[in-house]
Amino acid sequence: MKSGSEQTGAPAWMAQFTDPSSWQSMLSQPATKAQAMTSEAAKNMAMSVDPETLSRLQKQYMQEISTLWQDLMTSKVPELSDKRFNKPAWQSNPLYAFNAAAYLLNARYLLAMADSVKGTPKARQKLKFSLQQTIDAMSPANFLATNPEAQQKILETKGESLARGMAHMLSDMQKGHISQTDETAFEVGRNVATSEGAVVFENELFQLIQYKPLTRTVYERPLLLVPPCINKFYIMDLQPANSLVRFGVSQGHTVFLVSWRNADASCGHQTWDDYIEEGALKAIEVVQAISGQDKINALGFCVGGTILATALAILYGRGENPVSSITLLTALLDFTDVGALDVYIDEAQVSAREAEIGNGGLMPGRDFAAAFSSLRPNDLVWNYVESNYLKGEEPPAFDLLYWNADSTNLPGPMFCWYLRNLYLENSLKEPGKLTVAGEKVDLGKINAPAFLYASREDHIVPWQSAFASTGLINLKKPSQNQFVLGASGHIAGVINPPEKKKRSFWTGGKADGNPDKWLEGSTEQVGSWWPTWAEFLARHAGKEVPAPRRYGNANFKPIETAPGRYVKVKAE
Repeated sequence: MKSGSEQTGAPAWMAQFTDPSSWQSMLSQPATKAQAMTSEAAKNMAMSVDPETLSRLQKQYMQEISTLWQDLMTSKVPELSDKRFNKPAWQSNPLYAFNAAAYLLNARYLLAMADSVKGTPKARQKLKFSLQQTIDAMSPANFLATNPEAQQKILETKGESLARGMAHMLSDMQKGHISQTDETAFEVGRNVATSEGAVVFENELFQLIQYKPLTRTVYERPLLLVPPCINKFYIMDLQPANSLVRFGVSQGHTVFLVSWRNADASCGHQTWDDYIEEGALKAIEVVQAISGQDKINALGFCVGGTILATALAILYGRGENPVSSITLLTALLDFTDVGALDVYIDEAQVSAREAEIGNGGLMPGRDFAAAFSSLRPNDLVWNYVESNYLKGEEPPAFDLLYWNADSTNLPGPMFCWYLRNLYLENSLKEPGKLTVAGEKVDLGKINAPAFLYASREDHIVPWQSAFASTGLINLKKPSQNQFVLGASGHIAGVINPPEKKKRSFWTGGKADGNPDKWLEGSTEQVGSWWPTWAEFLARHAGKEVPAPRRYGNANFKPIETAPGRYVKVKAE
């Protein structure tokens, strides 16, 4: 089998950068190793760049490095616009400033060469991604010998910062991940995932939570929330002030939520079909039975949205009409453009996963965490290396980062099917191409008003890709669909409660298949998109009835209090 670089048309020397295991191994090596690899890569890149372009880049580089040397000789401090080097300690000594400026110059030069390498766009993308990992790892801010801020702190604290930093590093080595927050400050069920409720159903895949009403009357049609299975559900119920669950309950909805099981070895056989049939379809069935309603409202977040849409396509294909509305938050149905994650998607990498866990086993949560951190390494890795280890600072208490570190495993067969059929082959959008739970999947059969939300700075689900869902569901009455674009990223854009009065969102454009035209015709509004969604949901929730006085019913009795056992299980 050919390597990933060969399959995408890249030169053979790219393999050292396009293979994730290579750069991950490299990131754990000393700076000298990284420098040597980057120097060798620069030589190899030079052989694959147009000579005229290479000459221009080299000439420009020599001019800029000469200027830096002249500045150093005259003790002139170069300008450092990068936030990693904007503290006074970097400016106080010309040598430190020169080191940082030279690093930034070398980074620009290497990336410019990568842009000029002969090869396919995908090959250049993977090269730039992997090269960026190397560049970020080599920052002078990441090493005690070249970080004046860390050195200054050692002197100021008489060595205590260094001792604390070493203690933090040893602790993180035992935990197996870099601490981004004070993980002792939070506990699931104590100060995160605290909305009052009860587990009213469970099987091998999930627990179903029903939440206690906060209003005297509720809408007759309940709301089912399907969170992503690659994370814990409590991103939707962090704390009362930023809980989407509590917001839904406060708006008069009877809220049910799927709490996915954190897969262990006993789950290693489970498939995508299981997650649809014994997961989403079963959850819909139980919510209908408890509420006594044939139609419910349903929301899916990220992968949960993909699972929910697949399940609804199956039900509509069977002639059922199970929902009054569907809400998809930063969810992919059309995988044409999968954003930054595309660097991990090619035949070689998917085949390798299939060979490893496709017939049984687990996709470890730590691998998900590493992949997502690699998309923003300065913010999610090196920032904490500097603050926690070099400066000995205590990480702050932040609920969202606590959730981010609470990894979740997935069954290997389920994950590999998802990776190949959706991410690699983009088959979900093709009517009838996939068979799931014994049914041909046709998203176009979903006949219910859709509220589709995307985040403008989302690097995991590009907003244009989320917008593509407007042309895939509720095709008979597309005017009933509503697309909303929020500011910020994949998580922060979604978890944006109205009380914070933060960010903004766009509405009102025409969903004619062109996202850019939609944006041109939309109107920006200040604040949270949650009230706009609440208005949409209320239109499809039916009449108001007395709030239920107990959880479940005679056939589905409470099993335990929320948040339940499943969410508390840690990934091994």
